Amino acid sequence: MFREVLKSKLHRAMITGSDVDYEGSIEIPTDLMAAADLWPGEKVLVASITTGARLETYVLPGAPGTGHILINGGAAHLIKAGERVAIMCFALSETPVVSQNLLLDEKNNIVRQSR
Repeated sequence: MFREVLKSKLHRAMITGSDVDYEGSIEIPTDLMAAADLWPGEKVLVASITTGARLETYVLPGAPGTGHILINGGAAHLIKAGERVAIMCFALSETPVVSQNLLLDEKNNIVRQSR
C-alpha cells in the first residue's frame, strides 16, 4: 500500500518577492532545490507561517545563490513578500522515507540540514 509521506521541506523560508501577473508557481534558487531534492515542475505545498494561508503550486527554478524565493500568479494574493513559509514536497512510498529538511534564515541561507 502506498502512503503519501514528506519527502523534503524548506522550513522558515522567506518570500522575497511576488508577481500576481505571472501565470503561477513558486521560484526557488536551484542550489536550494538541489539541497531539498526538488525538481522543476514538482508539486509543493506552501504554508505561510506568518498568516496560516496554504496553497499548492509547482516549482520553477531560480538563479542559484540569490536566496530569492518568489511567489507568483494567484498565489501572490494569499502569500506576500516578507512572509515566512514552509515549502513541503511529498512522495508516494510503500516504505518509510527519511525526509530532507532544511532550516533557512531570513536570507534563505541553510542554517541546518537534516536527513
